[in-house]
Amino acid sequence: MREAQKTVSPWDSLDPRLRLLAAALGSVVLAILHTPQAACAGLTLALLLTTGGASAGLGRRLVLLNGFIAFLWLLVPLTAGGEALARFGPLSVSRRGVELAFLATLKANAVFLLFQALLGGMDAPVAGQALEGLRVPAKLVFLILFTFHFLHVLADEWERLGTAARLRGFVPHTSLHTYRTLGYQLGMVLVRGLDRSRRVYEAMLLRGFAGHFRSAARFRARGRDFVFAGLFVPALALVALYDLFPEVCCG
Repeated sequence: MREAQKTVSPWDSLDPRLRLLAAALGSVVLAILHTPQAACAGLTLALLLTTGGASAGLGRRLVLLNGFIAFLWLLVPLTAGGEALARFGPLSVSRRGVELAFLATLKANAVFLLFQALLGGMDAPVAGQALEGLRVPAKLVFLILFTFHFLHVLADEWERLGTAARLRGFVPHTSLHTYRTLGYQLGMVLVRGLDRSRRVYEAMLLRGFAGHFRSAARFRARGRDFVFAGLFVPALALVALYDLFPEVCCG
């Protein structure tokens, strides 16, 4: 399985249950913000959390995220309607569309950085145990963890089959042969993935798996967890209040 890049952060020493709750609460608050000013405040909070530790590959992930958001900038300003800022023949760039794209950019980056800061260094087994500690149904935890694991397995299998095809002289083109080859490759990935999942499940049953994961680790809230919660929740509340009452917060 492909190893995920770890994040070295002071938040890694916090109770994983608290980190999951903080990330979930923060993402909900950031996602429902309506004003760019409040979204900027939320992004600032996420940046402060992120700068608490060095993250391997953070820049590359941000580029990938904003590469996807670039499509919003290409489509939303042209389709949102309203007052036109500029016209290019039959196309018009609307003020409302630019504002929506800008707001979406701020919120997406803020949520991403928040998750990266709080959950970037958390291993999948620890996350699963923390979810069970938060009373998330065991079957849902099982599904989440195995989905995470087998996405990497399927990606590795696809790369191996692609490498084997290239070594045999396969060069993709826009042709029926290419589509047929890629279809066979996708079918083999699914077949091998299904076969591996059965073998993994049988191995787990032989080791006494009974529907949920067992671990010797025990989570316990400590003083620093309460300090973090005491700072994070009010800061998040201020961002929400700034969104609801910007005139009051600005004096």
